[in-house]
Amino acid sequence: MKLPIYQIDAFTSRRFSGNPAAVVVLSGWLPDATLQDIAAENNLAETAFVIPARGPDAPCKLRWFTPAVEVDLCGHATLATAHVLFNHYLKSRGELAFDTQSGRLTVARDGERLRMDFPARPPRPADVSAALVEALGARPREVLGARELLAVFETEAQVRALKPDMAKVAALETFAVAVTAPGSDVDFVSRFFAPKQGIDEDPVTGSSHCSLAPYWAARLGRTKLRARQLSARGGELQCEVLGERVLLSGAAVEYLRGEIEVDAA
Repeated sequence: MKLPIYQIDAFTSRRFSGNPAAVVVLSGWLPDATLQDIAAENNLAETAFVIPARGPDAPCKLRWFTPAVEVDLCGHATLATAHVLFNHYLKSRGELAFDTQSGRLTVARDGERLRMDFPARPPRPADVSAALVEALGARPREVLGARELLAVFETEAQVRALKPDMAKVAALETFAVAVTAPGSDVDFVSRFFAPKQGIDEDPVTGSSHCSLAPYWAARLGRTKLRARQLSARGGELQCEVLGERVLLSGAAVEYLRGEIEVDAA
């Protein structure tokens, strides 16, 4: 069985930056073990599997896998999937709807960018544990909890300088750890460590901004924010907090287009 595959650099307008995601287009779901095997073979932070909409009012179906596990929400792979569908499969659409584990998500064209409508996940205060400080190698000014822990530092330089012990991060009782601080030329910066999910440091993490954006919106007193993720590849996002939803906008660029071959289900 041959399947179309694309590799897209998300949250960037330049190839070889942003966060690369694989997008595999399906006509129906394959066994979960096969989907996981494909994601492991791709060995990217995320592989998205999508069944395009079959009617004008029908949603697309979307799932996301790291090399190790299926996840319930992924921003950059959703952006990558929308880029593929808008450019190759559903060219006449101005907006796409996706049915996912996180409910109905939409992605709309927004000039040169794509705008994703995601659920907000406002973080709540949490303890600054000795285990977290040891794992990060530095003490944050505060810690909050959502799907992942958010460790807030005073400066962008502190976030850039962090060299976490990934084995100790993986041992923490949390999905992942996001670290964040005010930015020097953007509203806030972040990094994202998820070794327990098979990703030591994610290049650009849309889903973490479902918690980061509400935190910074409340702290800065405004709903529209510019964000940068300080990974080696780097990436930028525009965020807008609208009550229980967060709008995340970014660009994407195609790097690879081809086919993969798997055994028939």
